[in-house]
Amino acid sequence: MLRLTSLTLPIGHSDTDLVDMILNRLEIPSESLVAYYVRRKSVDARRRGGVFFVYTVDVEVDTAAGDEDAIVTAGKQGVSIARSLEYRRPSSGKCSTRPVIIGTGPCGLFAGLILAEAGLRPLLLERGKPAKQRAKDVAAFWRDGTLDENSNVQFGEGGAGTFSDGKLTTQIKDKHNRCRKVLDEFVAAGAAEEILYLAKPHIGTDVLVKVVANLRTKIVSLGGEVRFESKVTELLVENGGVKGVVLTSGEEIAAAVVVAAIGHSARDTFEELHRKGVMCEQKAFSIGARIEHPQGLIDKAQYGKYAGHPAIGHAEYKLVHHCAGGRGVYTFCMCPGGSVIGSSSEPGSVVTNGMSTFFRSAENANSALLVGVAPADFGSDHPLAGIEFQRIWERAAFRLAGSCYNAPAQRVEDFLLGRPSTGAGSVKPSYSPSVCYCDISHCLPAFAVDAMRQALPEFDKKIRGFSMGDALLTAPETRSSSPVRITRNKMYESVNTSGLYPAGEGAGYAGGIMSAAVDGIKVAESILQKFSNIS
Repeated sequence: MLRLTSLTLPIGHSDTDLVDMILNRLEIPSESLVAYYVRRKSVDARRRGGVFFVYTVDVEVDTAAGDEDAIVTAGKQGVSIARSLEYRRPSSGKCSTRPVIIGTGPCGLFAGLILAEAGLRPLLLERGKPAKQRAKDVAAFWRDGTLDENSNVQFGEGGAGTFSDGKLTTQIKDKHNRCRKVLDEFVAAGAAEEILYLAKPHIGTDVLVKVVANLRTKIVSLGGEVRFESKVTELLVENGGVKGVVLTSGEEIAAAVVVAAIGHSARDTFEELHRKGVMCEQKAFSIGARIEHPQGLIDKAQYGKYAGHPAIGHAEYKLVHHCAGGRGVYTFCMCPGGSVIGSSSEPGSVVTNGMSTFFRSAENANSALLVGVAPADFGSDHPLAGIEFQRIWERAAFRLAGSCYNAPAQRVEDFLLGRPSTGAGSVKPSYSPSVCYCDISHCLPAFAVDAMRQALPEFDKKIRGFSMGDALLTAPETRSSSPVRITRNKMYESVNTSGLYPAGEGAGYAGGIMSAAVDGIKVAESILQKFSNIS
């Protein structure tokens, strides 16, 4: 197969136009083209004169057209031999006890899948409920503020990513095709096939609920087991090594291998690991608010006269500003046509996040507007001090908005002027249960407020209308990443507790669905390598 890159066509092009460009690039007649496969498709709105699609395609040619190596060495621009997309799982030996995986987010699910494919019959323990039942609990919280501490936006099958936009973008270098493995499994579980080639793929929260359930079914079919409402309350450690876990029920489960894929909000589990002497350290994270605009404004700013064109969908953005004082401000987890959602997991705390369905059909665009927080800001050298820092502002938001899981909200104009808002302007809030108009600076650290006020006018220079007066800020966003890192070695094992494998976003080694899933695969590969060597 040959790989062709940077094939650029206007958004209204036909399939014939793409074929013609392939033939022209390779300088071959049409009868020599056997097949082509789109490997990447992105939108380029940076050029004057229009919006374009940019393709990478893999092409199969008839041998009569010439040897593939000869075509490449002929020096044709943007032509190379296509690399295989196959994922090759390591071989495995036998494990004395089946591996235990704590958590069924993307990391836990893919660690479980790889181990199940290798015949190790992993046991996945999840404090929350299966995706369908979990969705009902989340809906109840959004409707009337009824919080289930173990079944919410943070906890339950699929992890926090289940209630998000389902973005699969990542900066991971993927020479071992782990990202491709994740995408292939998502498609097999019910995600749209387009995620295999879109430059900015997403699944959508409505589809993710089904996809994660289907992944669980596959793990079980391969000999694994998934147990819900099975919260781990104790890690059994003896002579510096893992011996098993204890559940809320009191049941003890023996295990020589435990994967801690606990997610960034499992604060009680972090505390248990710290009590047992597992080495943890402080980690930087971010804090801020969700900002909402009319999606049409973002589309117009990004695509101009092509805004609303059905071929390109809604526009996205990613913005960064470095403040004079050294703080970084950036947008994160932008949700086109989405909603701001209540994401609390502890009583008396307000947490916000963003979510989109597959079709991204809601009126508003939203994104996190975040400011970097360093360990020096925590006020303590305790390894878990970042958790308490988060709690301070989440609880302040709860009190500020009436102690009922409503979220503090403020118009951007009022935020920039330092005055409380008394109601919405043209941008209506999407947050559920509801919002309380006020001054959100009372539930954010002063350095974050100052940095956000510096960044908003700068972002307006990049996206016209970004700091429009009626744009809405809903606070606080505190769970963009974990404030803790569970220290591990090059084999992905805890540096001081053998048999414990800290993994994924909660352990401090990932930042999103794709990177968490890939980290789960890497951890599983390391476990397989270990047992292959000793069997």
